[in-house]
Amino acid sequence: MSQPVILCTVEPAQNGDVNAPLIILGPSLGTTTDLWASVVPALTATHRVLRFDLPGHGFGPKASAAFTIEEVADAVAGLADSLAVDTFHYAGISLGGAIGLALAVNHPARLASLAVLCSGSKIGTFDAWTERAAGVRASGTPSLIAGSAARWFAPDFLSRDPRAGAHALNQLLDIDDESYALACEALAVFDQTDALGGIRTPVLCVSGEFDSVTPSRQLQEVASRIPGARAVELAGVAHLPSLEQPLDVGVLLDEWVAGAATRGVTEWHPADVAEPLPGSRTAASAYADGMAVRRAVLGDKHVDAATAAITPETAVFQDFITRYAWGEIWTRPGLDRRTRSFLTIAALVTGGHEGELAMHVRAALTNGLSRAEISEAILHTAIYAGVPAANAAFAVARETFAALDAASNIPDDTTIRPS
Repeated sequence: MSQPVILCTVEPAQNGDVNAPLIILGPSLGTTTDLWASVVPALTATHRVLRFDLPGHGFGPKASAAFTIEEVADAVAGLADSLAVDTFHYAGISLGGAIGLALAVNHPARLASLAVLCSGSKIGTFDAWTERAAGVRASGTPSLIAGSAARWFAPDFLSRDPRAGAHALNQLLDIDDESYALACEALAVFDQTDALGGIRTPVLCVSGEFDSVTPSRQLQEVASRIPGARAVELAGVAHLPSLEQPLDVGVLLDEWVAGAATRGVTEWHPADVAEPLPGSRTAASAYADGMAVRRAVLGDKHVDAATAAITPETAVFQDFITRYAWGEIWTRPGLDRRTRSFLTIAALVTGGHEGELAMHVRAALTNGLSRAEISEAILHTAIYAGVPAANAAFAVARETFAALDAASNIPDDTTIRPS
């Protein structure tokens, strides 16, 4: 692997401040700096804006060797160095968003804020990306146009703005095949999921209503794992919101960047999050929100089984749990899902509720806790809830991990033993 060479353009701040704060905008795979062209005017009133091209895209030099997303992030940090900028704001779409997450993990001191649009800590699958890389090497980037048209845009976009859509798709014709293939292979191995809980940069996760590549649920899951992160869905867009709705994206990013200085994740106060649910909240909306979170945390298989087992005698209780526990407590912004999992495990251990504990040990893994962190939570609870309760909890955790390992054929590298 080697750090690729990337080039950039810099738009000055309209207020004439040559040292104005810097915003860096990262592109999606298969696009160029033009992806952000209509958003730039909304950001340059008081900021400098840097846009860069991926290797072999636009004016970017062709890649000469394999590279990783993290190495592209290193190169982006180098662009800021070339301007003598220590800290900067960053927003990126799809692969560009993945670069932003890599920056937050590997260069946390450099980021003043991060906006991740239509992206994820892991995008797609290894097999899908390697297959696309092979296809591009065999048939060239022109073979991607039909598929990209379907993935990139909301259903009515090409009829609403055929010029913008055609321009973006036509740029695929000029992208270097090998550079594109190497970018696919970089995405195939990219996975920062386990590192999300350690991010302390203010993070905004933006999804598109019609995005099938990185659906809203995926961005909400990323936000749930990052302390203090916020998730927003843009209506009427798919995978390239800066092209489909540049005015809305410009306003959103301008407001996000402007508030970054006072939005540090350590600056939350109880008064900010202890508000009652909005008056417009209905039982139906609470149930829908609760079911979405319940599925994200516990998994479709578990929820489908629980739903199938509902009887007339348990229906009211299941509705109650979905609306109040999942729809009104787990959806509150005051705590991220990792923290809620810590608290839930502690409460279940204290109450001796081993039947529920196994389910929430699995949920904690989904929410970003490691096995070692779960062990620490149980150990800590032993001091305050009693050794017998912790002993029973360790047995449940051990059995749960063993069952997960048996199902996935992954060796258990963490041994948890009851006293």
